[in-house]
Amino acid sequence: MTHEAVWPLPRWLLVGVCAAWLLPGLIGRDPWRGLDVTTYALMLAMAEGRTSWWAPALGGAPMEIALLPHWLGAGAILALGPWLGDALAARLPFMALLVTTLAGVWLAAERFAMGPAAQPLPLAFGGEASPTHYARALADGAVLALVATLGFADLGHQIGPEIGQMACVAWLLAAVARTGARRWPSMAPGAGAPLLALTAFGAPGVALSLGCLSTAITLARGGPDHRRSAMALAGTTTVSMVLAFALGAWQWREPMTWSVDEGAALARLLAWFLWPAWLPALWTLWRWRRQWAQPHIALPLAATAVGISACILAGRSDRALLLALPGAAVLAAFALPTLRRSASAAIDWFTMIAATATAAFLWLFYVAMQTGWPARPASRVAVLAPEFEPRFDPVALAIGVAATVAWTAAVRWRSGRHRPALWKSMVLPAGGITVCWLLIMTLWLPLVDHDRSPRPWLDALTPALTRAQEARGDREGCVATLGLPTHMVAALESMGAHRIRTLRAPEPPVSAPCAVLLTTPLDAESAEAEGWTRVAMVPRPTRRQDVIVVMRRH
Repeated sequence: MTHEAVWPLPRWLLVGVCAAWLLPGLIGRDPWRGLDVTTYALMLAMAEGRTSWWAPALGGAPMEIALLPHWLGAGAILALGPWLGDALAARLPFMALLVTTLAGVWLAAERFAMGPAAQPLPLAFGGEASPTHYARALADGAVLALVATLGFADLGHQIGPEIGQMACVAWLLAAVARTGARRWPSMAPGAGAPLLALTAFGAPGVALSLGCLSTAITLARGGPDHRRSAMALAGTTTVSMVLAFALGAWQWREPMTWSVDEGAALARLLAWFLWPAWLPALWTLWRWRRQWAQPHIALPLAATAVGISACILAGRSDRALLLALPGAAVLAAFALPTLRRSASAAIDWFTMIAATATAAFLWLFYVAMQTGWPARPASRVAVLAPEFEPRFDPVALAIGVAATVAWTAAVRWRSGRHRPALWKSMVLPAGGITVCWLLIMTLWLPLVDHDRSPRPWLDALTPALTRAQEARGDREGCVATLGLPTHMVAALESMGAHRIRTLRAPEPPVSAPCAVLLTTPLDAESAEAEGWTRVAMVPRPTRRQDVIVVMRRH
């Protein structure tokens, strides 16, 4: 490895790519359906004093959640909500956790690359890369590989405890990367803090698994320094387990049932979610196959395996798969020194074609939404998103144009002559996913909000709810729900300004806590048998199969 191959990626460029990937999707949007709006509703209820901080409830129903991430969001709402808005304030702690994840991955890759087993051989006549520059070049590649991961773009911009868990995994890797290279008393707090935080973020099983694996890998290296480091890791793992039992954080889940279809679905999830990081990660495992016992391979591989195992045990949860990303990004970085020129060119060409075609597609539909031409894309949007009214935002347009120009410059730079930097093969994958995500979160944001935000459905529900409440003389806004998904209950409470009471089973109207009931068509028949009267059936604007039935007392 020559010194020309490890010239550093300019800091302003690395920070710019990370910022262009990070900020879109966190600013200027509504909470989205699913865990995003559920987590936000609990944070808002805590901040407004509508539920306990120690035993939070949603719609009167207790929720089994990790408390720490919700406390962070509720505290941010209390401190910054009046100035920034509640939704943006709740996202700020998770934005900081994403920055922490990127920094942890960079530091972990840099420390692993500084290890003797990871360093390249010296050249016979000099001119080899310095260890520091080599490690920093690999660290830059690890961050670019993480940003380029497909599944990270969407779920990484939604609030949830998995964001904090992922940050803890990254910093645990950074802490144990230098076991034996420093005194164990200084290493114990660095490894103990991520393990304790993992437990507090609701992942005690991941903390136990990573703590035990890190201890075993460190102990297997032999030597008194490594044995003392292993003892420190074992001690911090034990403390984190004591904390887990004290907080009642253990939740036993039934793993998914194995079948051919389930296995195929899991393979598809791994293939697209970890794309393209899994390709260089597998290449790393092959080219470094004689050094699997070395920490720069064993520890990131263990972290990736734990994340995939968590996904399986959580019923093929894509959110749990976020925990595999730090390890996969570090593994992908160690493929860069051994990547052949043909493989690097194939990655560049595929990424350039795919990202350019996607960006052109996004621009085509944006023009169609704004002008009505071409007619076919415009009619397609009208069919898939009825009642959607496009709006023109000059700031979004300017950002989209700037992103497209930057992508064109990146493609031109990569296709030209330049010094053979290690991280060059990750520039186009990271830039491609960044420009596409930025275009979606600027030019397409009104359309995405119309589809993923609960607000259009709440707006459609409002007239029927108003009629039902006025018919019963209900001025307090109390609404009972039966059989609705948790995220819809959360949207009604946080974005609809209703006082929600969740029913576990149909109740007679006389004993019901509210005069108005929202339920599903399946539960509406049993509610009618108890004496409720239908007022309206309101479908979701972008998915007519999803229907809420509005009912009231006789």
